[in-house]
Amino acid sequence: MRKHLAVTVIFALALAGCEAGNASKELKVATTTSTENTGLTDFLGAAFKKKTGITVHVIAQGTGKALKSGELGNVDVVLVHAKKLEDKFVADGFGVDRQSVMYNHFLIVGPPGDPAGIKGNDAVAAFRKIAEKKAKFCSRGDNSGTHFKEKEIWKEAGLEPSSKSDKWYNEIGKGMNATLTAASEIGAYTLSDSGTFQALKRKLMLELIVEDDGNLYNPYSIIAVNPEKHKNVNYEAAKIFIGWITSPEGQKLIENYKKNGEQLFYPDAVGK
Repeated sequence: MRKHLAVTVIFALALAGCEAGNASKELKVATTTSTENTGLTDFLGAAFKKKTGITVHVIAQGTGKALKSGELGNVDVVLVHAKKLEDKFVADGFGVDRQSVMYNHFLIVGPPGDPAGIKGNDAVAAFRKIAEKKAKFCSRGDNSGTHFKEKEIWKEAGLEPSSKSDKWYNEIGKGMNATLTAASEIGAYTLSDSGTFQALKRKLMLELIVEDDGNLYNPYSIIAVNPEKHKNVNYEAAKIFIGWITSPEGQKLIENYKKNGEQLFYPDAVGK
């Protein structure tokens, strides 16, 4: 609670400075394809510009690439969802002021009728059954947060499929939108974040098969790029954005953001 209060105070002070013209009017944000595919980043960016006058430039990448952009100092802040990768980014000194922002869940989706019969299983058992049946599976294959989570589940299942050795396993190498589309086209299973699937499901020939597994929690964090590592980053604007997105105003916007009448993300800032 004290940590969140401190960030809120920083936000108020930074916002005052911004309004006085002391902060650059542009902010570069590297974020996951899930926040971009769902339209959330455009929605929040527009609200943030109206509040502060700062224009948000979004670079949508997998979490691994987004963190690399931060490591190289090519962006000012990252909005990502892979805790172990985030931990390393911060521990290595590239990120500061990390805050929880929101969460949703991962889902296993697949062809209508569930031909591999995975419904009713947890994620690990479902993955094992997909492999046993050699049912088609589409992987992000892009070092994203979703791909990282997928690899964790395969590891728990005692498996390490590869498109080089397993014909049923397809590595797409693209974002969530493209991976869901590919799975829909070839009748494959895939792991998706719930927000992107809910936003796109009316366009897909895929059904929700496995959900509500305790292993499928999907938290998102926001982290400023350390100005001591990269003098060029707009740390002042990054602080303002972090304070705003974790404030009651920012959290309410996330809570109220919906597609097809469904909530896509759930606010998770401490003390919101």
